[in-house]
Amino acid sequence: MRGDDVDSWKEVNLIYNSALKEINTKLEILNDEFQHVHQYNPIEHIKSRIKRPESIVKKLKKHGYESTIENMVKYVNDIAGIRVICSFTSDIYRIAEMIINQNDIRVLSVKDYIMNPKPSGYKSYHLIVTVPIFLSDRIVDAKVEIQIRTVAMDFWATLEHKIHYKFEGNAPEDIKRELVECANMVSELDAKMLSLNEQIQEFASNQAALRQAAEQVAASEDVKAI
Repeated sequence: MRGDDVDSWKEVNLIYNSALKEINTKLEILNDEFQHVHQYNPIEHIKSRIKRPESIVKKLKKHGYESTIENMVKYVNDIAGIRVICSFTSDIYRIAEMIINQNDIRVLSVKDYIMNPKPSGYKSYHLIVTVPIFLSDRIVDAKVEIQIRTVAMDFWATLEHKIHYKFEGNAPEDIKRELVECANMVSELDAKMLSLNEQIQEFASNQAALRQAAEQVAASEDVKAI
């Protein structure tokens, strides 16, 4: 990079890092609020990263664009990336809705790979959003890719990613088939865990209702005794 390009990249890096901080803070607040209202945390953990310059250049070249700072900002949507890991599939849509409903978040695109998995078996919920970054002399809308998935989906995707790079994107067909089979097993596991969680929630709700009814009966008996 030339000197002015280096300075431009430093500024771009500053803006995208600020965008990650903004989204991270929003997610943490939403998670805390959910705990306060529902006594439950939908988010297990959050990962964030800035894409490496060499990866950005590779992506631009793949799509036929010149490697300039302007093209990086314009055509690469995942320079800033956040991955949100949840316990259950129902949490994914709940979190996505909460993000979308933020007044200062603008949604550019939504890709639901849970309802429509990739041929490889990959499942995740992707959002490309912009968030305003308030600098000293201007406001900049920075793009962030948000991926939301369950722990099981993340486990599969991490291993699939390693295998993909091991074979440089050309894994043998039998390995591809086994990955799809594993993805189906992950989906079954997620469905069973969600069903189990719903049963637990229903049991807890019924127990609370029984306790409340017993307390009301006891209070009524106390009134009669007086």
